[in-house]
Amino acid sequence: MPLDGVKNIVLVLSGKGGVGKSSVTLQLALALSLQGKSVGILDIDLTGPSIPRLVGLEDAKITQSPQGWLPVSVHEPITAEESTSSASAPPRGSLRCMSLGFLLRDRGDAVIWRGPKKTAMIRQFLSDVSWGATDYLLIDTPPGTSDEHIALAEQLLTLFSTDPVIAAQSSLPRLAGAVLVTTPQAVATSDVRKEANFCVKTSIPVLGVVENMSGYACPCCGEVSNLFSSGGGEVMAQQLGIPFLGKVPVDVKFGELVEGKPEAESDEDEGDGNSEGAQQQDVLAEPDQRPLVEKYKEGWSYPRFEGFAATIISGIQATTPA
Repeated sequence: MPLDGVKNIVLVLSGKGGVGKSSVTLQLALALSLQGKSVGILDIDLTGPSIPRLVGLEDAKITQSPQGWLPVSVHEPITAEESTSSASAPPRGSLRCMSLGFLLRDRGDAVIWRGPKKTAMIRQFLSDVSWGATDYLLIDTPPGTSDEHIALAEQLLTLFSTDPVIAAQSSLPRLAGAVLVTTPQAVATSDVRKEANFCVKTSIPVLGVVENMSGYACPCCGEVSNLFSSGGGEVMAQQLGIPFLGKVPVDVKFGELVEGKPEAESDEDEGDGNSEGAQQQDVLAEPDQRPLVEKYKEGWSYPRFEGFAATIISGIQATTPA
């Protein structure tokens, strides 16, 4: 059965490229995981898959099982029993990813496909991946309303229902809705309006709007400065009558987390004979082996996405029959 074990499906949409949709998908997945939910990310941006890079697993490969493709594990769950033995490890859910990037021989390979081949690939992703028990499957889509979106909507709406009662009675995954991502600028919000119209025409509920890159968060204190415009996504949500989840400023810490922190140049004139300074540099040079989810909790964006995740969970649970 397609997506056997998945409870809720959430689409992450953007009308325009470059608004940080994939980073929002990842941060929402990490926040849901930290609330004890098992999460999967399905990256269907076939021509520009970025999830493998964001999770730091570009060299990972997909393995085959009798049940289908096995998604790549980003981190394993920590159960309540395991958390009681370690105060520093609260319960968390698992996070797994599936992307065309894992199937390419070289990460620089260009994917030059026409619509029918894209459609076939999306159908295979929806039918041949063995997710196992998954509370939330986030689907990271390409920008716009192209072949990928049409194929995805047709496949999901044919197999599953947005009605919680029907979904519960059939024991199939529920198409819970979509999260729309925009930046404050008018050129982005105008494109997201088209995405909202797409959701209306396909009867996909809108769970909320995230206004990404709304200001700049100081990496030292977290204070937000509005370098450019702010509030455009919130105004758009009010005009369309759809929920507004909140604003997300540019977070340098998250950028360093997924892109890697640039190495500081060594000063040959200083530190000669200073053994204590050399030892401190050695300590700082040691790579952080903690899982991505643990490092993410130290960034300024996590509290915001923690709130987004809680809002989405409560909204979905409120419409789920007991």
